[in-house]
Amino acid sequence: MNVTVERVGNEATLKITAEAAVVNNGFKQAVAKIAQNVNIPGFRKGKAPRNIIEMHYGKEAVKQEAFEMVANKVYSEALELQKLIPVDDPKVETSVFEEGQDMELVIKVTLKPEPELGEYKGLHVEKQEAVVTEEDLDAAVNDLRNRNAKMVAAEEGAVIEKGDFAIIDFAGTVDGEAFSGGEGKGYPLEVGSNSFIPGFEDQLVGLSKGDSTDVEVTFPTEYFVAELAGKEAIFKVNIQDVKRKVLPEMTDEYVAANSDFKTVEELRANYKERMQAAAEEQAKVAYERALVDLAVANATFEVPAIMIEDRITQMVDEMKMSLEARKMSLEMYMQYTGQDMDKIRENQRPTAEENVKTDLVLDAIAKAENIQVDMADVDAEIAAIANQHGAKVEDVKQIIKNNGTMGLLLANILRRKAAHVVIDSAQ
Repeated sequence: MNVTVERVGNEATLKITAEAAVVNNGFKQAVAKIAQNVNIPGFRKGKAPRNIIEMHYGKEAVKQEAFEMVANKVYSEALELQKLIPVDDPKVETSVFEEGQDMELVIKVTLKPEPELGEYKGLHVEKQEAVVTEEDLDAAVNDLRNRNAKMVAAEEGAVIEKGDFAIIDFAGTVDGEAFSGGEGKGYPLEVGSNSFIPGFEDQLVGLSKGDSTDVEVTFPTEYFVAELAGKEAIFKVNIQDVKRKVLPEMTDEYVAANSDFKTVEELRANYKERMQAAAEEQAKVAYERALVDLAVANATFEVPAIMIEDRITQMVDEMKMSLEARKMSLEMYMQYTGQDMDKIRENQRPTAEENVKTDLVLDAIAKAENIQVDMADVDAEIAAIANQHGAKVEDVKQIIKNNGTMGLLLANILRRKAAHVVIDSAQ
């Protein structure tokens, strides 16, 4: 077999010549395969001679089967010989395929890019300082107080402020016409919660009990009710009442009764320790991510569109599984958010492109550094997965085997090791 490759960017043209003996053997294998899968009266399965098979199913059917078998075989061998990695299905441009003659095959295929690496060692990025402020701590502690907050009527004449609950009647119209879901009575709206249409709550600030007003807003262009998206609306609003949240006093007695701690000081110390650990972990992740992003930015390459589309499909499938785990279908989600599949895929595109670029550069670093994955790496990874999900190691191994995801597992380990080349060498 002879193979030549013409490559322009990520597109390659493979010109393959296979000897007549390979073609002839392909015809024999095709006849044997068809014979094993068909029933011909008067012959046991697999025993019908070629002329009988061709009489029943046609010479072209035999030839097509032989072509597919030989083409697949020589294409796979050509990829291995030239060390090429395709990222989409091959397209046969031209072919010569006749029994007793050499096969000539011209195939076009998109290949996995080979990034030209820039600097990826000795990089420097600013590391974010992990700081937990007193304001952060107060906000976390106040969550405990909020659990037993009480709503009380504001004093007479009090004006609405952010954080207040306005008890409202409202009726909305678009182009002078009422619409479904646009009316409510005695609705408790927390002003500043951003639970209503953008701009709605801001127009209630400064009003008092008994006031009425017209609230003018525009529905978001991606509003989940398609017929209202981007439309201007007017809501007639009446303020029935204004209520304010009263938080219990944070005392040692309250802490002891509502937490695992005995004093306010003990609770705050524990909260701060945990928040500091979380902040340091977030800073570490952001720092490492920034280093890898810089290594990716320093590389030169183009990403084939098919790779991004495939990654988007993978992300949508993962999204679908996540929704189903929460008892929601993708169709229900699209209806609720007012998105179609095209919009969902477009929303995933920036992340998909970033992920593909990162994977390609990390693969290139692994190749440049001759990084290997051994069984100790695999065992450690499987043990970590089992520990994370509270499962047995043997069960995780079986799931990986059943799902055929060992290749993905190995790739993830390899890329993590490549990322550490970047991270561990950083200045």
